[in-house]
Amino acid sequence: MMSLIFEAAEPTTIPVQDTNSVFPVNRIFCIGKNYADHVREMGSDPSDTPPCIFMKPTDCLVVGNGDLPYPSATEDLHYEGELVVALSRGGKDLDRAAVEEAIFGYAAGLDMTRRDVQADLKERRLPWDMAKSFDGCAVVSAIRPKSDAGNPHATNLKLSVNGTVRQDDTTAKMIWPVVDALVHLSTLIELKPGDLLFTGTPEGVGQVVRGDRMDLAIADVAELSVTLT
Repeated sequence: MMSLIFEAAEPTTIPVQDTNSVFPVNRIFCIGKNYADHVREMGSDPSDTPPCIFMKPTDCLVVGNGDLPYPSATEDLHYEGELVVALSRGGKDLDRAAVEEAIFGYAAGLDMTRRDVQADLKERRLPWDMAKSFDGCAVVSAIRPKSDAGNPHATNLKLSVNGTVRQDDTTAKMIWPVVDALVHLSTLIELKPGDLLFTGTPEGVGQVVRGDRMDLAIADVAELSVTLT
């Protein structure tokens, strides 16, 4: 009988709102360039820049409100407030009906980005994994089951830093709405129960420093509040 050479990591889980259940996380997918105004503020043209898909490691996830340690190797840390989708079913080459069935619920999330690292890697035409994937690079609220989440496909997303509103927009402006994005993603990889999708951020991203508090509210879905330490 084979044995582990060291103890396996505990699974990452997210509370489900108003229940005693938890959602076990499998993988974290993210969409970049999914709101036209954000694409423009980053210096690109949304008409010829399709959303890109990247991943974050599961063990980078920070769940719930509280303190968020400032990461190493950056002097230009940016917030990106996002709607997050959680899947309880999977599959490959899914149609829209199958994607709808696969969605368990929704949450509020922060995609934290080392913007200076990203700019340097882009300039050198290198992969920018280390700009998006580091300890604490993804923060997520408790998950609200889709039956209780109103209409997350057209709801308000608002993010404030130290009480000043920085992002205030609607998820209806996604270039690739939730279902379309998941249909496409299922053609690239087999989706599995426990997968999360961060669906992109609207315009208004910016720098945060130690001591800053970020408050994210997605109407009828969730709220999230973290402070950089």
